[in-house]
Amino acid sequence: MSISPDFKMLLAQVPIELPVFNPVALELLQLLENPGSHINIVVDTINKDQALSALVLRMANSAAFSGLEPSETIKASAIRLGTKQICNLAMAASQAALHTSDIAVVNDIMRELWLHSNACAVGCWTVAMTTSFRPLADQAYLAGLLHDIGKLYILKGMERMSPDGHGFELERKLLLEVFTEMHVELGVRLMNHWNIPALYQAVVADHHLEEVMTQNALLDIVRLVNFNSRRLHMSLNPAVVTYDAPAPEYISLEITEFDWANLEETMIKAGKF
Repeated sequence: MSISPDFKMLLAQVPIELPVFNPVALELLQLLENPGSHINIVVDTINKDQALSALVLRMANSAAFSGLEPSETIKASAIRLGTKQICNLAMAASQAALHTSDIAVVNDIMRELWLHSNACAVGCWTVAMTTSFRPLADQAYLAGLLHDIGKLYILKGMERMSPDGHGFELERKLLLEVFTEMHVELGVRLMNHWNIPALYQAVVADHHLEEVMTQNALLDIVRLVNFNSRRLHMSLNPAVVTYDAPAPEYISLEITEFDWANLEETMIKAGKF
């Protein structure tokens, strides 16, 4: 079943200002672009939103990022993880809070989408940290988190359209078909509107390209981890796939068997958060 042009037009007309980004998280994203951002400014910004700061602290103390002793404050977590990673966790925490709906079928998919995005974020960070791309680790985390942002926008848009009656019923099959046809296009539109840095826009735009050697390590990391999420059935579109014929990203990133095993273990843990 293909999506009708009229339906696509309706979805394209949904306001771009739908709540897919927390204002505090967007402020933090701008701080990330400023290498001189002081840790106290970052901490104070996160602490503006008490619910957000509580979730950031929980994530900082999760299995993927915890140290020998749990951090008791946002500042202690920022000192341990660095300002960039604590900003990333704040963005992730804000996204987690947005993946809810009063419509049961939408809420179920939002929950699955969040688990996928979180697992991909942690997986991308892990790949960067365990390969020669360690300097990209913080960017890789955020790229993995945001690569499917177009799907959240679609869910929010269809949630808004549904009560008004537009000749359609919200059901899982329809939502997944809309994702396939439109989430990249609408994700790019969303990233442009909010002036998200170009390196993340490129990931949103190109993470579903046919197999190519991109010469973009950040994009390669996201593509590889997204592929692995399908193998682990941590995706809305899981598939049974193997590396009998290694993917280009597997080769270009010089992934070892140990790296691959570590990635799988980390993603499985993150997918349970």
